[in-house]
Amino acid sequence: MLLLISDANILIDMEAGELMERLFQLPLQFAMPDILYWEEIEPGTPGLEEQGLQILEITGQYVQYASALPNKYGTAPSPNDYLALALAKQEGCPLLTGDQDLKAAAQAEDVPVMGTVWLLRTMVENHLLSVDEAIAALTLMKDSKRRLPWTDAERILNGMRQDA
Repeated sequence: MLLLISDANILIDMEAGELMERLFQLPLQFAMPDILYWEEIEPGTPGLEEQGLQILEITGQYVQYASALPNKYGTAPSPNDYLALALAKQEGCPLLTGDQDLKAAAQAEDVPVMGTVWLLRTMVENHLLSVDEAIAALTLMKDSKRRLPWTDAERILNGMRQDA
């Protein structure tokens, strides 16, 4: 089963769209760095590890790798975001993020990147959501002031309706 490393904003998007339970029904494994989880996710959304989120430790070598990334790509991604990238590199798997600066750094570091729209499409493809439910979740995210490529997301999801 494919392991995906998530930053915080993906889980915040899923919570805003009321999709957390369905996220963990996908035939995928989700993980995030321990410090990112304990500092940014667990205080507001405790118990995700019981739903299937893996909390992983980053080795010293990859902590050093993460600490060097702001010198290469700037300080726009937070230190915790760079830890998510470092964990994806350590585990040799894709990164889930919607942060454009982190996405650019990941791509420059040859780490595959997916985001919230990809997750919505994957949920529809796996029959966990209908297209209408995915669009309703997208609307909830928009109402929660999440930052997504709204026009592209709606176009992609509506295109799935025509493919069905």
